[in-house]
Amino acid sequence: MGKKLMIIDTDCGIDDAQAIMMALVAPEVEILGITCTFGNAAVDDVCQNILRVLSVCKRNEIPVFRGCAGPLVRATNPISDHFGGDGLGDVIKDKDPQWEKKIQKEHSVNAMIRLVSENQKQVSLVALGPLTNLALAVRLDPGFPEKLRELYIMGGNMEGKGNLTLCAEFNFAMDPESAYIVLEEYLCPTHIASWEFSCRNGLTWEFFEELINQDAPAARFMKTITSQCSAYSKTSLKNKRDVYFGPVFVSYDAYAMAACIDSSLVTESISCPVRVELQGSIGRGMMVLDRTHQLKKRHSVFVLTKCDINKFSQLLMGSLRQPHKN
Repeated sequence: MGKKLMIIDTDCGIDDAQAIMMALVAPEVEILGITCTFGNAAVDDVCQNILRVLSVCKRNEIPVFRGCAGPLVRATNPISDHFGGDGLGDVIKDKDPQWEKKIQKEHSVNAMIRLVSENQKQVSLVALGPLTNLALAVRLDPGFPEKLRELYIMGGNMEGKGNLTLCAEFNFAMDPESAYIVLEEYLCPTHIASWEFSCRNGLTWEFFEELINQDAPAARFMKTITSQCSAYSKTSLKNKRDVYFGPVFVSYDAYAMAACIDSSLVTESISCPVRVELQGSIGRGMMVLDRTHQLKKRHSVFVLTKCDINKFSQLLMGSLRQPHKN
């Protein structure tokens, strides 16, 4: 069998960078392109972050496309500073003044449609940020989802526990209308790595220290971009963010990427229809699982619940240790 063709749609923060590096070293994966969207940072910062990751990993041949700068319907939400103002911890000072010349002129949505149309039923789309680019793709080409091999999403929640709002996960809360469109209209095999899934399969902070202290360029880069970021501070996490799940290290986007790279890593999932709430003043952006089929939808998705922690740990460790392809 040939390599798995992949498009990565991302709002590149630190965990996106980790996920991308995981894909870069996977021998069975060929990345056709990386499409950028707003989310963890403004879309221009996201583009620069991707270029930085590709440069560290010596994979500058992979095309990068600039996409949506805000949500589909409403005014742009304030950009999160969870991973710093630029998405990579605000520690990179030597910005590339020529970065815009390295971004493809084609818009992310057009590139996504073109690449998938050229490789029908072969492309795995991994979505790591707000789903705005994906929603626009199905509006421009209603047949786009059926041309995909599969879709993996990091986003949504299973239990109404929010990490941006009271009831909604960050990626879905940043553009609920787009999340709604994607989960209603993408009928291809769809796998969702929710916020709870990621947190419940978290790793120890001792593992994190071992991960970033490997003697390799990618590991040194990860150590640098996490060095001043409160999201990677054990004290900050214990005090502020572990209300539900305890003091664990969670590289959120890496879970969706790992599941796409190696489906055997997922040991349990729920197959059911889902819907994103748009109207509720408290629940807007929340993903609802319809386990009793009251919505009468014809399409179910796979909501991941458990993974093989050992396999996941190995993929994470290898992403920063192994030499990247030339």
